[in-house]
Amino acid sequence: MNGKKIHPWAWIPSLYFAQGLPYEVVMRVAVVMYKRLGIANADIALYTSLLGIPWIIKPFWSPIVDILKTKRWWMVAMQLIIGAGMAGVALSIPAPFFFRATMAFFVLLAFSSATHDISIDGFYMLALTPFQQSYFIGIRSTFYRTAMITGQGILVMFAGWMEKVTESVPAAWCITFVLVAVLFVLLSVYHYFMLPRVETVKNKDAQTFKAVLHEFAGTFVSFFRKKGIAPAIAFFLLYRLSEAQLVKIASLFMLDKPHLGGLGLETGMVGFTYGTVGVIALVLGGITGGIAISLKGLKFWLAPMMIAMNLPNLVYVYLSFTQTQALWLINAAVAVEQFGYGFGFSAYLLFMIYMSDGPYKTAHYAICTALMALGLMLPGMVAGWLQEWLGYKLFFIWVMLCTVPPFFVLPFLHIHRHFGMKNSPK
Repeated sequence: MNGKKIHPWAWIPSLYFAQGLPYEVVMRVAVVMYKRLGIANADIALYTSLLGIPWIIKPFWSPIVDILKTKRWWMVAMQLIIGAGMAGVALSIPAPFFFRATMAFFVLLAFSSATHDISIDGFYMLALTPFQQSYFIGIRSTFYRTAMITGQGILVMFAGWMEKVTESVPAAWCITFVLVAVLFVLLSVYHYFMLPRVETVKNKDAQTFKAVLHEFAGTFVSFFRKKGIAPAIAFFLLYRLSEAQLVKIASLFMLDKPHLGGLGLETGMVGFTYGTVGVIALVLGGITGGIAISLKGLKFWLAPMMIAMNLPNLVYVYLSFTQTQALWLINAAVAVEQFGYGFGFSAYLLFMIYMSDGPYKTAHYAICTALMALGLMLPGMVAGWLQEWLGYKLFFIWVMLCTVPPFFVLPFLHIHRHFGMKNSPK
């Protein structure tokens, strides 16, 4: 089938939905599932954080994706493997050793999803003209966020509903993962026919492999020679220090019984709160942040956006001390926190673009995303242990204290004062 005859609308929405959903399942849905299956908070936070490693190290095997087969082949193959991984999780849930077995399949899903991301990022630039790349940037973002709503919201709400229907938590989550497995098999088949064939399979000899690795090493070294790289790395690792811990514990806090310090919400309500109300507020915050930066530039907005991202975390201090059962208040609190996060995260995303500027934009942006993933993983690993030691009230106070370190890095960042502004000078 000729790739030129396939319109981008036929594959971009489904492809970016397929990109976002595995990440949500591995990093968010798994947290709720393990809580409902009785795993301790410390273990949930530690092991689900470790699942972020593939996204940290994915730049190191991106040359392999470039050299072996086509990006189209990698995408179709990875979607099929992701479907198999989801099925593996479903089949492992009833087992007595389910935690180890499901974690093994989540590791498979994480590596497959990270590889899937590499191939999609390259394919987008190959299959589309520069005009189409600009035109569809909002479309791809919209469907990636649709995957967030599906993962954090619809899947968790569906699992909560199935818990009531089947009167069995393991059965409910088993059915949920079977449905996701079927979805990815169908996506793999669909994309096999609908993805345009824009690449030619080249002879991949040892010399080509060596040349590509040499070029990759050069781009990697050049990133760490950038001006102001030391404070930039500190910024990447510290900007989300507070949020990295909060994101692992927030849904556990919502699910835990009141006598344990939680709010005691049902599974479906947690899915609605984070996957619907939270994601909508997140998207609105991100849109508002993007508009704000376009008017005044990143340098002007960086400090206010850091405050906006961190200060709303106070709502969890309030919720932990009051343990309110008013659903409207809980949803309003999450909406405020997520709006502030979306608004503040706009600065982080644009700073990654700023630090990627130069002749190796794609490779340098991949390194930035790896540093971002590392900044999420390390604090997330200890979040569960800290929560069990401190309790929810003191833990959320600790989270607020963790908002301070990034501000010490701020004076050392070098950002052009016009960067990010609409019609800014080159």
